Amino acid sequence: MEAPQWEISLSNPDPEPGERVTIHFEAEIPDDWYMYSSDFDPDLGPLLTEFTFEESKAYELLGEILPVGQKKKYNEIWEGEYTYFTDTANFSQEVLIKKDAPEFRGSIFFQICSDVSGKCIPFDTDFAFDAMGNSIPADTEEAETGSSGITDILSSRETTGVKGHETTAAGEGVEKSLKPFQNSFNRESDEDEQTWTGLLTFFFISFGAGLAALLTPCVFPMIPMTVTFFTKGSGGKKGKINALLYGLFIIVIYTIVGTLFAVLFGAGFANFLATHWLPNLLFFAIFLLFALSFFGMFEIRLPNKLVNRVDKQADRGGLAGIFFMAFTLVLVSFSCTGPIAGTILLQAASGEAIMPLIGMLGFSLAFAIPFTLFAFFPDWLSSLPKSGGWLNTVKVLLGFLELALALKFLSIVDQVYHWNILDRDIYLAIWVVIFALLGFYLLGKLVFPHEKKIESISVPRLMSAILVFSFVVYLIPGLFGAPLKALSGYLPPMGSQDFNMVTASVGLEPESSSNSCGTPLYSEFLELPHGIQGFFDYEQAVACAREQNKPLFIDFTGHGCVNCREMEANVWSDPQVLRRLKNDYVVVALYVDEKTELPKEKWYTSSYDGKLKKTIGAQNMDFMIQKLNANAQPYYTLLGEEGELLAAPKGYDLDVAAFISFLDQGKENFYRSESDSEQVSEISTILESGVDLN
Repeated sequence: MEAPQWEISLSNPDPEPGERVTIHFEAEIPDDWYMYSSDFDPDLGPLLTEFTFEESKAYELLGEILPVGQKKKYNEIWEGEYTYFTDTANFSQEVLIKKDAPEFRGSIFFQICSDVSGKCIPFDTDFAFDAMGNSIPADTEEAETGSSGITDILSSRETTGVKGHETTAAGEGVEKSLKPFQNSFNRESDEDEQTWTGLLTFFFISFGAGLAALLTPCVFPMIPMTVTFFTKGSGGKKGKINALLYGLFIIVIYTIVGTLFAVLFGAGFANFLATHWLPNLLFFAIFLLFALSFFGMFEIRLPNKLVNRVDKQADRGGLAGIFFMAFTLVLVSFSCTGPIAGTILLQAASGEAIMPLIGMLGFSLAFAIPFTLFAFFPDWLSSLPKSGGWLNTVKVLLGFLELALALKFLSIVDQVYHWNILDRDIYLAIWVVIFALLGFYLLGKLVFPHEKKIESISVPRLMSAILVFSFVVYLIPGLFGAPLKALSGYLPPMGSQDFNMVTASVGLEPESSSNSCGTPLYSEFLELPHGIQGFFDYEQAVACAREQNKPLFIDFTGHGCVNCREMEANVWSDPQVLRRLKNDYVVVALYVDEKTELPKEKWYTSSYDGKLKKTIGAQNMDFMIQKLNANAQPYYTLLGEEGELLAAPKGYDLDVAAFISFLDQGKENFYRSESDSEQVSEISTILESGVDLN
């Protein structure tokens, strides 16, 4: 991906000495990507956008760079709030002009990330412009290497250098140790596929919620009543058409709600709902009320005047009458469907802006299907189970689910304020109790005041109880530190776990022998997760891999890469993955955003962008771009002894089985190529000795 281009302008293009002006920086951000801002805790984790101005006697900086229109978001992995931009990033810097015709030079370091692809990409862009906002030539007195044909001074492919210091060609050091990568694998982007997969998954979840809503006491009894009205009141073909329109209007009404939610509030407001402490505390209270309502403590109803007024409109006949009949159903069933539909909208708030529309479409489609289907096949009505206590059972079951989901919102508030009350193990303990009580309810051991005690249970209740208790058993290891990857999106971060037997047991595993190759460079300030022993310098890792005759696992990562941390927490933590990384590979983590400056003798000017690479991160990023033609993290590469790729590089993917297959494929190809090389060497030796092979 190319770096986003910056547009720069001054509030007054013709400033006079002594005048204060504001420099405006604006960058267009690609769709489905966001850029970190500059005004959150630098120790949180993500990389702040940084503006560096060269010293000049022509102007003076007044205060700090100020972001404009940034958004806030809480992140569970970083355990704190950060600010960011979508669509467009805007910053302003006030300066005091001291001389006529000032020129402004400097650089912008920033990072963009995508929740769709799971990638993060840091950029370092130089700027040089005059008071009119026009690009001006680079300071050639400071440049030792040229880059003809580069005309856009705001491009990220700028030529720079250090006066009086001899630079070397990019990658000269690594070329001495390994030949260029032999990359024949296809690494096409799958971002669009991942986007549609996420939306499709949410659609089917919402569809399932719509089916659940049909089984509530407010809705289920109305199915035969409504269908009978259409089949008998209107007759044959016309009745079927009216029933079809009735179902269509139900879909339209719910979809309009989702569309209004998406259009009126947009992605920014949806993100505010999903991450800010105030709405999350409110959502917790709402979900708690929904649960208590489903338990029968009280009933949530719309005003009777509103329902009666809409019901009267249903008597008008024609299309308008059918529409208001559908509207009446939506309003009358609100006490059961409202909490379910509300849950979908609140869950959609943390995703794409279109998700509320997708969610309501799926929900309403499932909700409307029976009314249309039974109108076309009225004989099926006789197969429907009779209304009864089982409908109330469904309602109570939904109440337990609402209660469990309410904790998700309270957990976010707990993490924002660092109360440390609802840590992961406490959270799981409450879930274990909630679902255990649900299991006892299904077995008839827990009875609510408005229900009759059951003497025997049906087979469906028994099977449901078995599923619920199986889920409880699945949760219990999480109390002791098991990752529970299937629920990672609903649980507090693993770092809040007070008691973790899994980490303790993993720590007792034999460590990789990588440390036998010597002390890893930069290990005093860099480390690998889960006790993995590895390196942070490519050449040192290559030497160790050759010494130990092992393939090389390269982890292109970053301090500010949230998806890198998620991969480490959810995929690397798996015992099978961890065993392979520790025993089968020499691991090297190449941080592309590490700003530690290297000694001058290790600096070089990149042949890719003509820039002087002085830091660990800059050299690692340059290496990644030139050798792998990639610049997004996380990015995992498996290399053989001669620098050949052993498997197609892998990006963000939380599928543990796929990652294990990736590691196994690399190991298999490494030892296969080694075996082939030995056979070729033996044949060459025989031929050189003059032995007759016949």
